[in-house]
Amino acid sequence: MELVINGEKQHLELVGTIQDVIEKLGLTGKPVVAEADGKVLTAELWTETSVYPGMKIELVHFVGGG
Repeated sequence: MELVINGEKQHLELVGTIQDVIEKLGLTGKPVVAEADGKVLTAELWTETSVYPGMKIELVHFVGGG
């Protein structure tokens, strides 16, 4: 399925929810903020929020450093 993630078109297979997208991108277990079509989603909503072709998703994850 083609999605727009952080402004770039990406093709991901076998994704049905925001949680699936996060897993496919290797962000599981990392502090992530997700937004889908302009709505900020709490982590509890990731498994309930279905994705569809062309959906605009913003994912921000935090990294430490100095």
